[in-house]
Amino acid sequence: MFSVKSVRGRVARVTAVGALAAAVCGIVMTGSAGAIVNGGDATQRYPFMATIPESAPTKGIVDGTCGASLIDPQWVLTAAHCVQGEYLVLDGTVRVGSDHRKSGGTVRAIDRIIVHPGYVNSYKGGANKDDIALIRLDRPVAERPIALAKQAGRPGTPTRILGFGTTSDTELTFADRLQELETRRGATAECAPDYADSTRLCTISRVPKAMACFGDSGGPQLQKGKHEQWELVGVTSGPGAPDFACSDGPGLYSSVPAFSDWIEKTIKRDA
Repeated sequence: MFSVKSVRGRVARVTAVGALAAAVCGIVMTGSAGAIVNGGDATQRYPFMATIPESAPTKGIVDGTCGASLIDPQWVLTAAHCVQGEYLVLDGTVRVGSDHRKSGGTVRAIDRIIVHPGYVNSYKGGANKDDIALIRLDRPVAERPIALAKQAGRPGTPTRILGFGTTSDTELTFADRLQELETRRGATAECAPDYADSTRLCTISRVPKAMACFGDSGGPQLQKGKHEQWELVGVTSGPGAPDFACSDGPGLYSSVPAFSDWIEKTIKRDA
């Protein structure tokens, strides 16, 4: 979903990378919000952070990833486009609670995947609709889940995003160490027209030339709630505007408060 408005050669490289990364995330767009470009190593433990190993062998990708958040001892929340796509192959596991992409934490098999019934992938550009999904693990984990935010903060509210995605705009160089980036809730007008709305949060980096990128999809956006504890407010979905490199444009996050009823009812029904 992200592309570049710069030198022609760089555009070609980013378009190629975007096509491959899009396949990993189950989409056929010119890019996808995945990894964090110009973020930094995680400064604290995030026991709720989860990763979903996946690949797109027909597209030459054998080591892809999406993010997720543990919201119940047996459930993680992610983006719908991370678990549904023509070229996408999940390896059938989820790793929870590690600050390394391929080691540590607790690994569980995927028992079932439930995609929001309203999900629509905007293959021809624009923003995905209802881009959210739940994964039930085969057994509970001991890691502590993160609480769901009851409402998103006003524009300007500080937030933080996490991910193991690529650290480069122009190649798939996935991070081994968990990355974090200081961001803020953006106003609807800070994203492109028809991108942000009541279910999609516009997100702006508080660090120059930095934002989520390929491989960060499905990962958490956090805000401080009661007693200054982190709570889950957003799920990485895609760019907040077309024709931008990951590090140049705003990000777009599925609003967790907007989907909280569906999340809670689904977990209760399928427990």
